[in-house]
Amino acid sequence: MKKTHKKTIKNNPIVEPKYTKEDEHFLYSDDARSIRLQLDYLKAETKLKKYGVEHTIVVFGSARVIGFDEALKKLEKIKKKFKAKPSSDSLLAELRSAERIVEKSRYYEEARHFGKLVGQSGKGPDDCHVTLMTGGGPGIMEAANRGAYEVGAKSIGLNIELPHEQNPNPYLTPELSFNFRYFAIRKLHFMQRAKALVVFPGGFGTLDELFDLLTLIQTGKSPAIPVVLICQSFWNHVVDFDYLYEEGVIAKEDLHIFKFAETAEEAWKLIQKWHKKNQTPLF
Repeated sequence: MKKTHKKTIKNNPIVEPKYTKEDEHFLYSDDARSIRLQLDYLKAETKLKKYGVEHTIVVFGSARVIGFDEALKKLEKIKKKFKAKPSSDSLLAELRSAERIVEKSRYYEEARHFGKLVGQSGKGPDDCHVTLMTGGGPGIMEAANRGAYEVGAKSIGLNIELPHEQNPNPYLTPELSFNFRYFAIRKLHFMQRAKALVVFPGGFGTLDELFDLLTLIQTGKSPAIPVVLICQSFWNHVVDFDYLYEEGVIAKEDLHIFKFAETAEEAWKLIQKWHKKNQTPLF
């Protein structure tokens, strides 16, 4: 009788399956969209739980608002180009835009200072009970993450896949840096643990994120939290909130969903005051 030998495998590591082009094609198909949405949500959710992130202070703002020195260098370059072609309308527009960015660079420093205030509010560098969260990119987002980094605190970045690459800024905590495919899932994570929102001057992306949150609070889909808009003159110029009320398209109480502030210190005090008044202590 022929002997058969059982093959015993000891300490054999689990071999991960190799995915084929067909698998990848399916994963990015319309039929698998629900799977992609779940992955987009879970990859961040599991990490945030692992690191004990219970609450977040969220900062929004323009990716184009940079530090003063960098803004000044860009302005000088455009000045040289304009000097060589003084009749160029496009260069004149660039020059004016660059001058405005230099003026707004002070908000880079305010966002940086705000990141420090949030970072210093915990019990130490490993305390993620209340953690700063941004969109993870450059500009105002970088500044806020940088402030937290400079005081040794962890901070979160929720980056997004874009046609033009937006790389995570270098001040994020690596293990809390995420890259999303879907704006909707990214917004869900912005709101899920948020205990305050601070919004600096910004463009379409900032406006989109701000008004999404205001609508959720207005309709009761999300609990009220302090919403602080930095630079009242900017926001009053961009959106005439009083006019919306006068036209009857929002209610009087909707104007109280948010407050204005000019500095990081003022914003932080408004947040603390709001939570004390509503008996919802952050720490």
